[in-house]
Amino acid sequence: MTTTSSVNETYASIMAILDIQDKNVKGGIMEVAETNHRYIKDLKLNLGYALECDHLTKKEAILLALATAANDKNQLLVEAFGKMALESETTETELAEVFACVSLMNTNNILYRFRHFTKKEYYEQTPAKIKMSIMMNPVLGHELFELISVAVSALNGCEMCVNAHENSLLTKYGSSQARIYDAVRVAAIIKGISNALY
Repeated sequence: MTTTSSVNETYASIMAILDIQDKNVKGGIMEVAETNHRYIKDLKLNLGYALECDHLTKKEAILLALATAANDKNQLLVEAFGKMALESETTETELAEVFACVSLMNTNNILYRFRHFTKKEYYEQTPAKIKMSIMMNPVLGHELFELISVAVSALNGCEMCVNAHENSLLTKYGSSQARIYDAVRVAAIIKGISNALY
């Protein structure tokens, strides 16, 4: 049986990991914690699994978490993961590129999802006319940029983009299925946390 004190300790631990002040918190996590619900422990464990991956560095996991929070427009988590990223030796230029990647993926995901849904030759053949110069020489390096791209594309439900980025990772940038899976898993976990904590 879960006790109120253990739930409160677990909630406090989540806030400590994220370095978030309790007074700033909104969302379902408050109800989960206040009703003594066992899911609060799942949230803490999942957060730990997202930040400590077998096939990603701590910095990579944090930047993927940041990208997910930015994609979800969760300012509380953007600030938390942004601070963590800076503490993990991320440069301001790398941080900016995470936000640029998220923005670009949202642009691409909408257009390419539309093309995929409609399956019309005209849409497929018409130039996208979307400038993507940051993809040519990313500060983050090609592999990490593509890991963020595949994770954000998975979050946004663009099958065509997921397949294209996954293929690039495996055939051009020497990544592995394990690293790709970890990247998407981090995004999935942080998306769930973002829905509970904002």
